[in-house]
Amino acid sequence: MTAGARRPRGTAGARNRSLTPDTTPDAVVIGAGPNGLVAANLLADAGWSVEVLEAQDEPGGAVRSDREVHPDYVSDMFSSFYPLAAASPVLAGLDLHEEGLRWSHAPLVLAHPLSDGRCAVLDRDRAATAAGLERFAPGDGLAWENLCDTWDRIGPDVIKALFTPFPPVRSSARLLARLRTAEGLRLARTLLLPVRRMGEEEFRGEGGRLLLAGNALHADLAPESAGSGGFGWLMAMLGQTYGFPVPAGGAGALTAALVRRLERRGGIVRCGERVVEITVRSGRAAAVRTAGGETVAVHRAVLADVAAPALYGELVAPEHLPSRLLDDLRRFQWDWATFKVDWALSGPIPWSAGEAATAGTVHVADGIDELTRFAAQIATGHVPDRPFLLVGQMTTADRSRSPSGTESVWAYTHVPHRVRADAGDDALTGAWTTREQEAMADRMEAGIERFAPGFRDRVRARRILAPPTMERLDANLRDGAINTGTTALHQQLVFRPVPGTGRPETPVEGLYLASAAAHPGGGVHGAPGANAARAALHATRPVRRTLVRAQHALAARGRRRQDR
Repeated sequence: MTAGARRPRGTAGARNRSLTPDTTPDAVVIGAGPNGLVAANLLADAGWSVEVLEAQDEPGGAVRSDREVHPDYVSDMFSSFYPLAAASPVLAGLDLHEEGLRWSHAPLVLAHPLSDGRCAVLDRDRAATAAGLERFAPGDGLAWENLCDTWDRIGPDVIKALFTPFPPVRSSARLLARLRTAEGLRLARTLLLPVRRMGEEEFRGEGGRLLLAGNALHADLAPESAGSGGFGWLMAMLGQTYGFPVPAGGAGALTAALVRRLERRGGIVRCGERVVEITVRSGRAAAVRTAGGETVAVHRAVLADVAAPALYGELVAPEHLPSRLLDDLRRFQWDWATFKVDWALSGPIPWSAGEAATAGTVHVADGIDELTRFAAQIATGHVPDRPFLLVGQMTTADRSRSPSGTESVWAYTHVPHRVRADAGDDALTGAWTTREQEAMADRMEAGIERFAPGFRDRVRARRILAPPTMERLDANLRDGAINTGTTALHQQLVFRPVPGTGRPETPVEGLYLASAAAHPGGGVHGAPGANAARAALHATRPVRRTLVRAQHALAARGRRRQDR
């Protein structure tokens, strides 16, 4: 299947698959996003029969590409750059290169230009990155090297801890062994710092601070948020080590490789099949029902690559869930809403800072204070007047994306879920009418023009993806919330998606949360899907199955007492 290819809807055969036991799959995976497809592949590797049901007319979730902006240009619809995929042992273990997946890199990983012509640059050559930061302030090159040295010591164990089921006992033990008590405490303090403070402690000049803070804002972490320093450092080190690679030919090539691999192992992907209910019998997930009225029974498990609020109380009826869980979900916090624009340009973006021209990703904001201002406006329900932009120069990263001499480009920014007012002059209300969408897109173009005069003269075509449009194209992206829940500390680890979980198991036996709503969260790396698949496989071992059923029986009794 080529990237972006549509898959046929399920046939109208037997509307109740439980009547045809020979075709009943061992597992049904709800959602053909990257996590769902990773889960399905791992189950198929273990010999399970797997059926993936996807609501959209094509697989991929937020990993898709098309030619709808301009027929000569490939545009990634949602995500594009995948440092977490490059680092992921989960995806590495699938050998997707055997399915034709190839990665491509821009000459520079990332650039953050300033209005005075200076530009902070992240290069895969750490010496080059350090040399660039040294020009901002003497000593900042060495400060960057010191951060890289810390990554060299603990980075591999951080990666293992990030991508293994919670709690990551072995990798955590190795981390503790590598660090003396005092050193470990100091490092923990540093990583828990707000990124503004971390940058001030580590660097004299603005360059290193911008690299950390801009990377922190790949999530919904303001410069003053606790833990934003650690996240900014993690993303910067991933870029330094692995780059920000893109799939050659478009994001859809990654999805196509996952689908091909699954189908070669007997898995089935059915698109245009929206699941509306998970049937629970005797406390166990027994079947799913689609919007078309079809019931698909399962032998062993249902894995849901869906947002937590959609799983609990929508797909699973409330009577099958503890009241405490439902109460906790009322406190579930989404990450920021997203507004995205795709462009087909007649030539490269004419950045005033020349280094930005060869970077795959460009951060657009005139300093840390402007990042703080942007985040504060969102926190107070205002549409930012000078939005922080993440710009993707896709032809710079992969020459196959558009004709020679042109550029396929996107930019996204964040807006509040509930708009109270517009910090700008366009009276934006968050209704996102055609007028409001065009005005916001114009505001984003003006933001690029500040650093690249003449940008607008090169626009051949553009496409606007407002928050409701993104959600319509992928229901997991509530108003375009790209991480399926905030990245803030209060909704990570044992608090993701609600307190006391942190694992893919749910209160319903045989049902597993396989989306980015589960640990370790957002990003294209496959870990939530892999964790769910491994949990399902582990639970079906004979001794383990008996223990799990006993635990669920005890939990059911507790729910009955709790609800009295």
